Amino acid sequence: MHEVLSIEEAFGDLRDPRSRTPAHHLQEMLLVALCAILSGADSWVAIQLWAEAKLDWLRRYVPLASGVPSHDTFGRVFAALDAREFEACFMRWVAPLCPALHDQVVAIDGKTVRGSHHDGARAIHLVSAYGCGLGVVLGQQRTAGHSNEITAIPALLDALLLKGAIVTIDAMGCQTQIAQRIVDAQADYVLAVKDNQRALGALVRGVFAALERWPQLHAGTFDEYRECDKDHGRIETRRCVVQDISRAWPGKVTGRWPGLRTVVMIEATRECGASVSTQRRYYISSLPARAARVAHAVRSHWHIENSLHWVLDVAFGEDQCRVRVENAAQNFAILRRMALNLLKRDSTTKAGLKNRRLKASASDPYREKILGL
Repeated sequence: MHEVLSIEEAFGDLRDPRSRTPAHHLQEMLLVALCAILSGADSWVAIQLWAEAKLDWLRRYVPLASGVPSHDTFGRVFAALDAREFEACFMRWVAPLCPALHDQVVAIDGKTVRGSHHDGARAIHLVSAYGCGLGVVLGQQRTAGHSNEITAIPALLDALLLKGAIVTIDAMGCQTQIAQRIVDAQADYVLAVKDNQRALGALVRGVFAALERWPQLHAGTFDEYRECDKDHGRIETRRCVVQDISRAWPGKVTGRWPGLRTVVMIEATRECGASVSTQRRYYISSLPARAARVAHAVRSHWHIENSLHWVLDVAFGEDQCRVRVENAAQNFAILRRMALNLLKRDSTTKAGLKNRRLKASASDPYREKILGL
């Protein structure tokens, strides 16, 4: 288990937005807020109440000479705190938890924090990078909405050290400039193809139609992998076919898409009693035609939905959180992701994250272990 950077090491350069000498030091407030959220607090009021109950324990690590800040003080400070600077410090803090991303799948996807809308303003939308095999959030970027992910994804990619990683993004991120960013970072990509790229989608479907009609003409240029799951009377068979487009269809698309090497078809067939349904999904990739590896990357992408977005809603109540003034919602989201990363590092407690938060609230030794204190 890698060492966690201290608050002082990771956030020491973070500028305090208050102009006058404050009664409560910013780094003390960061530690208090992180400990409280780790222990189940989901609002500024809850953070204050938890910290007042644990004041003696907190003073083992920070002076808190002026006592626990009020919930209004927490709200004002985190609303004014520069979210970009805080995000940069978060990424510095998370770096030691994942020192190498070689061969790791990094899934990128967006999530709207639904409770953050107020006074006619739209709820904030966050694009996150999730290390699927590591189980940690690597970074996040705020956007004005789902349609603005195209501009947020390149900024997020630029902030990550992706050398050797496999980056997976849904159809919104299937853009040439995003592919270029990934290639420039010496990483590989698997990008979903849908109707937002009509010409590309038609060409990819045409490649596989030709492959099915004349497989002998493409011998040696494609690979196939199958896997089957059986659960509760349902059988699902997934077939992954990867065609080396640089060999079979040279010059068609490879010149426009940086690093493009293969096109991918995932065919999922579900059998439930007499009912049978088949769905096909298509991707482009810079990976070689090794179907098992590509299938693993595609399946891993869903971890960002199941192990991050779903967990943030169920275990952390993100969509119900009413923190929303100025930068407060984005900064609170960063604190949530810090707590999530810390809790996921614990491989000894056989319980869900919600119960781990309960344990962190009740047990000082467990909280100290999780925080590396």
